[in-house]
Amino acid sequence: MTRVHAIAKQTFVSKDFLMFLLTGGFAAAVNWGSRIVYNIWMPYSTAIVVAYITGMITAFILAKLFVFSKSTQSTSRSVFFFTLVNLVAVLQTWAVSVFLAFHLMPKLGVTWHVREIAHLAGVAVPVFTSYIGHKKWSFKVGQ
Repeated sequence: MTRVHAIAKQTFVSKDFLMFLLTGGFAAAVNWGSRIVYNIWMPYSTAIVVAYITGMITAFILAKLFVFSKSTQSTSRSVFFFTLVNLVAVLQTWAVSVFLAFHLMPKLGVTWHVREIAHLAGVAVPVFTSYIGHKKWSFKVGQ
């Protein structure tokens, strides 16, 4: 293989990470969209958490099927660690969303779709920490 071919084959992100972004992006869309629906019946702060759970279930199924299919862990062990990793992520999502919606954006004079923008930013924050956590713990290969 020539040096040019070797350089062309190098990627800055792995195929698994790209699939994680795609499946996670879909789950994030489920999370974000369901928060808008849940917010009809419950307060914003509560709707964030319930929507996160909806997105988390979606993310687990998609990650197990399409990203970490070579995992050698039992499903119950994967669910346990997936939940732990996502407890950290939901705290990140909630903190960012609430801070932006009720503190920063009003101070900046933002009035257009404040909750939607704040929640979208909150959902995006834990992407990298979640990928690392799921790769190392939730869907670990080998014991």
